[in-house]
Amino acid sequence: MARIRVLVVDDHRIFAESLAAALAAEQDVDVAAAGSGPAALRCLERAAAEGRRFDILLVDADLGTAADGAGPPLPVPAEVANGGANGTPHNGIHGGPHSGPHGGPARAVNGRVADGIWLVGTVRSTQPGVRTVVLAERDDPRRAAVALQAGASGWVAKDCSLVRLLAVIRGVLREETHLPPALLTGVLRELTAARKHRTESERLVESLTPREREVLRCMVAGLGRKAVAERLFLSPHTVRTHMQNVLGKLGVHSTLAAVALARRAGVGPVDLAGEIVERGGQLA
Repeated sequence: MARIRVLVVDDHRIFAESLAAALAAEQDVDVAAAGSGPAALRCLERAAAEGRRFDILLVDADLGTAADGAGPPLPVPAEVANGGANGTPHNGIHGGPHSGPHGGPARAVNGRVADGIWLVGTVRSTQPGVRTVVLAERDDPRRAAVALQAGASGWVAKDCSLVRLLAVIRGVLREETHLPPALLTGVLRELTAARKHRTESERLVESLTPREREVLRCMVAGLGRKAVAERLFLSPHTVRTHMQNVLGKLGVHSTLAAVALARRAGVGPVDLAGEIVERGGQLA
């Protein structure tokens, strides 16, 4: 009988242990647990290196967000495996909080705490064979749509029955996508709106000249006016004019808004590493 290897990722230890124990009672399910996004990634990498990849990732939608702001850092429970630390799952769960490099709050990404949706996208890009299901305290069409766009295969309420959760797990392994019926209309509306915004953003970016698009990519990379001028061999005054033209054509009033619109349109940053190579390995 084929085994289903599941990794539960939740920073609420009691919930994680209870869910892992319930799933472990199934004859064809092996379970491990991690208490943060970085810990989950380490567990996934270790399992892949050992040739024992996980099939399903059950991720708390609000993973780590309690550490964003007031309050003490959240302890990170150990990745659980065979009563030890080698990342091999088993039918049970043990372990305690880590200290040092394995403890503390969730990792900050782009100035915000890395939550469950961040983990979904990261796993999708690093281990596309792993199916992810988001566990949520409440139904939220917007966040569910974002989770699906990030690569999630399902969105399940934490108060659902174990029977329902197992049905979702088995379903996503058959390449199905699972959403609560009450969320379908809202999620479709959000996905349609997101596509509309992306299309409009793409249209606006297409109105830029090649030089303006190059300046925009520098803005996406976080370069200031002087750095852009040095990179493109232009005067700061010319760069300032280009930036003003970019903002005007995109219909925004700040660099941050321009960068957000560029990201929606799929515009990536300039390759700063490539610049170093082009200059003979010396930093400007």
